[in-house]
Amino acid sequence: MLTLDKIYHAKYILKQVIRETDIIHAPNINPESEIYLKTENLQITGSFKVRGAYYRMSQLTDEEKAKGVIACSAGNHAQGVALAAAKNGIKSIICLPDGAPISKVEATKSYGAEVCLVNGVYDDAYAEALRQRDEYGYTFIHPFDDENVIAGQGTIGLELIEQLPSMDAVIVPVGGGGLISGVAFAIKSLNPNIKVYGVQAAGAPSMFNSVHDGEIKCLDSVSTIADGIAVKEPGENTFRYCSEYVDEIVTVTDDEISAAILALMEQQKLVTEGAGAVSVAAAMFNKVPVKGKKVVCLLSGGNIDVTILSRVIKRGLLMSGRSYSMNIELIDKPGQLMEVSSIIAELGGNVISIHHERANEGSAVNGCYLRIVLETRNYEHIQEIRSALVSKGFKFVE
Repeated sequence: MLTLDKIYHAKYILKQVIRETDIIHAPNINPESEIYLKTENLQITGSFKVRGAYYRMSQLTDEEKAKGVIACSAGNHAQGVALAAAKNGIKSIICLPDGAPISKVEATKSYGAEVCLVNGVYDDAYAEALRQRDEYGYTFIHPFDDENVIAGQGTIGLELIEQLPSMDAVIVPVGGGGLISGVAFAIKSLNPNIKVYGVQAAGAPSMFNSVHDGEIKCLDSVSTIADGIAVKEPGENTFRYCSEYVDEIVTVTDDEISAAILALMEQQKLVTEGAGAVSVAAAMFNKVPVKGKKVVCLLSGGNIDVTILSRVIKRGLLMSGRSYSMNIELIDKPGQLMEVSSIIAELGGNVISIHHERANEGSAVNGCYLRIVLETRNYEHIQEIRSALVSKGFKFVE
């Protein structure tokens, strides 16, 4: 059973291994509230996962350590298990789906694990890990539904109480639920007045659905840029702890997550992965009641795949009104393009790209279309430019 003593014991065990990550004030995330960031994205291996993995392995018997451990993961859990095993002198095998990003595969190998690539998706890797466990006697290190793993993650809750005892609430990313189970248990045991909110991606709302319906629900599929929390089914233990100790679970869209990643990079100079930014997205877009409150957003990880970072930034710019694409119908006569560009320039818009096209069949013979992509300050700036163009007689084509 999970107890506060076990979480304190985990904190003692982890003291020489992990970093006690800082809390950073982030005043611009939501100006109506006092937001702080718990920077687990700066943890060793770039994620909180090493806490639970290391504590779980520290509790193995000598016989279990001699046989080795096995895990399955597409990312952060793999790296946490690999590092924890290396520090404990234990052999580790990590089963990964063969479609996992090369960067994550190489990172897992760099921490000393033996990587086993499995055809298919996460569920196939999970099945293979269990098969090898049964055949070779390895100990399976579950990514979230294990009391010792949960206790290790709960050490973050103890740190939060010590670092910011006056906080009103904490917002925590939720995938399988191991992180929020530990954090909520620790915080509610020490101060039940502090609110604990969970956040899932709208494309993977397994715990959200399960808590809402009062029973564990399994999703048919998941689709989100927050791959670290793209879990089809929560665990039995984590479902129980979330139902008992978590005040509310909400969801955020991929566009909101992208805007949060961008805000963290620009305002705080912090790189987070999609899963790590969902807590900030919830605060930015008022998904939980943070107005006038002192709130900690837990940044669970920073291992974003650089190959998708540019796409995430582009979506974040669109979501926050920093980039805008417009289509304008023109009369094909000299000076039209110059007039449009002059209006945009006068109002401080910056043209990134422009495409001029003669009218198609069904349009006016002397008509043409102008497609422009702009850099803008915010949604108010976009509306200002649109209004100025309309007042000069230009027609937008949506």
